[in-house]
Amino acid sequence: MRKGIIERYRAYLPVSQQTPIVTLGEGETPLIEAPRLAQHIHPAMRLFLKYEGVNPTGSFKDRGMTLAISKALEAGSRAVICASTGNTSASAAAYSARAGIRCYVLLPHGKVALGKLTQAVIHGATILQIEGNFDEALQLVRTISEHYPITLVNSLNPYRAEGQKTAAFEICDELGDAPDYHAIPVGNARNIASYWQGYKEYHVQGKTTRLPKMLGFQAEGAAPFIVGHPIPNPETIATAIRIGNPAAWNEAWSAQRESGGLFECVSDEEILEAYRLLATSEGVFAEPACAAPIAGLIKLARAGYFTAPCTVTVTLTGHGLKDPDIALKACHYAPQTIPADYDAVVRALHLG
Repeated sequence: MRKGIIERYRAYLPVSQQTPIVTLGEGETPLIEAPRLAQHIHPAMRLFLKYEGVNPTGSFKDRGMTLAISKALEAGSRAVICASTGNTSASAAAYSARAGIRCYVLLPHGKVALGKLTQAVIHGATILQIEGNFDEALQLVRTISEHYPITLVNSLNPYRAEGQKTAAFEICDELGDAPDYHAIPVGNARNIASYWQGYKEYHVQGKTTRLPKMLGFQAEGAAPFIVGHPIPNPETIATAIRIGNPAAWNEAWSAQRESGGLFECVSDEEILEAYRLLATSEGVFAEPACAAPIAGLIKLARAGYFTAPCTVTVTLTGHGLKDPDIALKACHYAPQTIPADYDAVVRALHLG
């Protein structure tokens, strides 16, 4: 039985016997070796995909949400609130339903993938779409949480980071050591900081012999870490990282600098190419934001960044069914209709 990350890594988390654990069995996500994709990127690379899309609500957000909701309950809270580009709202709504508390969600109007919005709706969240972007929604929920007895469960909530670091623990447990590099999509930037925190904690405990270089990738139209300042109106097809003013700005910079890693950006065209490549070469369907680090690794390899054999892990933050419309558009899919006839099928399949 999957007990969830709090029970598995209790010694590393800020919980006690009095903490009411709210779990949906998150964590223990697969680490998939990707040899065909690795060969495409760099012949001396061993590549592993940390597929967070198989968490209960289909994204990495569940790792932080189990802890955030558990600690909210422990503090006596009966309601939580978040701003979201989609995955946070889906996770907050599900874990709130599990806990029996209310969930309020602010979304940027028309900027949330239907799969993610559907999840928040079905779990019973109170949802408002604002005429503004994610950064404006985040500022609103921060202010509301300061004036009302409602717990903020965005990545500003410190317990979110504590939960998300457990993915790094799982990678080290499975590999037997830390990787040489860890590549990750960067939106609100809490996840790159959380992974770095997890890697450092395991290293201090003597569970690993090294620390990875953290490689953070953004979309060109939403790349504040590349331009060095917030972007007022970020744009990218990768909705999960369409964020112009990351909440974990300082922590993410620290992770990059301390690890000796880097930030890089890729175009939407490069994201879509990597998105298709991931699915067709390895059979892994992840949401578009997950393709940013794949595209980034390809870009770095072509520039000669990798000069020696190395082990690289990549966080795939969410399942592809979070944003099915992009998948159909990326593949230019249009169903072909033919008669229900053997010869017609053979001809259409070009078998004879």
